Amino acid sequence: MRLTAWRDWFGPSTSWEQAVFWALDLETTGLDPTRDHIISAAMVPVRGGTIRVGERWHTYVCPPKGVQSSLDALRVHHIMPRESAGAPSLADVVHGVDRRLREGVLLVHFATLDVAFLREACRRTGQRWIRPPVVDTAALAWRLHQRATWPREPAAEPDLGLADVRAACGLPPHRAHDALADAVATAELFLVLRSRLDLRSLRQLV
Repeated sequence: MRLTAWRDWFGPSTSWEQAVFWALDLETTGLDPTRDHIISAAMVPVRGGTIRVGERWHTYVCPPKGVQSSLDALRVHHIMPRESAGAPSLADVVHGVDRRLREGVLLVHFATLDVAFLREACRRTGQRWIRPPVVDTAALAWRLHQRATWPREPAAEPDLGLADVRAACGLPPHRAHDALADAVATAELFLVLRSRLDLRSLRQLV
């Protein structure tokens, strides 16, 4: 974790509106970060409580020679090999992600998977993982569910998929499993969940 993040953790916390959140989504050849590869990445910032679509960033990633998506993954993201041919290398894409995350907070839906892929991508390219503060919209959705059902025991586990949580929050359907559409969808969901949970500082969100 960066020094500024530690300062925020132990000192007066930054207002959420002062922080810059970079919503990120990755499309991959599978779900195992140790075996599979990133083939598309997208990020969009939230500054001052506003999604800055004009600063969006989306790229395909050229996979290692001979690497292809599994059929299951292909059915999900529909990225054909010709689309990633000639795309930037993983090292260049990791550098692009790193440069943006040095500005603020990583915002993802289901942090466990995306962070694992990013950490592995750093390892493969010899770059250092900067351990940014992470806000997970799936975790925020779970907190909202717990708050809504407390003190009763929830009748069933909620569906925490991005599309499911967006629908539960009254947000419109989006083009799922497209990295840029998912990043923007995550940023929109974040703004709704933060408001409903009334979380006002970065410390409350991380």
